[in-house]
Amino acid sequence: MPANKTSFRDALQERDLNAIRSIPKSDLHNHCMLGGKASVLNRFYGEKLQPFRADKMGIEPLNRWIGDVYAPFMKKEGAFEKAVEAAFIQAKQDGVKVLEMSMDGFFGSLFNISPERAVGSLKHYHSLIAPEIDFRPELGFPKTLSLRIILKHLEPFLGFNYFRSIDLYDDENAQPLENFRELYRFARNAGLKLKAHAGEFGDADSVRKAVEILGLEEVQHGIGAAASPEVMRWLASNSIRLNVCPESNIRLKRVKSYKTHPIRILFDHGVKVTVNSDDVLLFRAGVSEQFLKLHRSGLFSTSELDTIRLNGLS
Repeated sequence: MPANKTSFRDALQERDLNAIRSIPKSDLHNHCMLGGKASVLNRFYGEKLQPFRADKMGIEPLNRWIGDVYAPFMKKEGAFEKAVEAAFIQAKQDGVKVLEMSMDGFFGSLFNISPERAVGSLKHYHSLIAPEIDFRPELGFPKTLSLRIILKHLEPFLGFNYFRSIDLYDDENAQPLENFRELYRFARNAGLKLKAHAGEFGDADSVRKAVEILGLEEVQHGIGAAASPEVMRWLASNSIRLNVCPESNIRLKRVKSYKTHPIRILFDHGVKVTVNSDDVLLFRAGVSEQFLKLHRSGLFSTSELDTIRLNGLS
């Protein structure tokens, strides 16, 4: 390595956030409309978005913030494009080189944004701001929607031959996973990588069931699996990667602190894990900040964190 280049391990050891940001990493669990810094959106909005703070564990405080604070902002002309722009700015500044960023396929129907406009914005800002990023666009849908509604909104997006993966999120217990089998068969036949949120608040069995029922290749969050050595062995033996978001888990009160985060247990049991941003707008921490916090907490060595970083680039 050239003398003027700082390694990831050295950057962590020196607690040099700018150096950490300069080193390639992935972000494989990122919700586009919530993926940018608040400062970018505040300048556009002309006022400060109320910061997010959960008052209890679970997804409900997040959904309430979106409805009360973010939805009024999104009604402003040009707010959609600004949110997409902000997400790419954040990824570039964070040193992300592989980006699997999810566009909510139902979002546009709420704010009169056509699939053409959504895809056009993603292509435009990727090219304008961060063409060097290996961008792998993803489609996501809330688990609260019926299969019929999801399929109705999915098909127009597939016509662009642009999206690479699919995700399901929101309330894990909104309805039985079996209700989405047809959706995931359809997505697999369309050539999409299969991902879904599971074990964010649910237990270990919920993670395994999601993989088995939907045929998942990766799990978003999945930290509930840490409670079961058997499930962790199964995930490791089946090469199921968990795209973990430590700051999100702490801010949503699922985990107490970085020191106690179950990503350590998962790693020790051979489960392939990555570190991801989830929603920078709400949680105010990109991938680089989270790597630094994981090191400062004493949870991982610099060598182990470098392994986790490379997991997302392989």
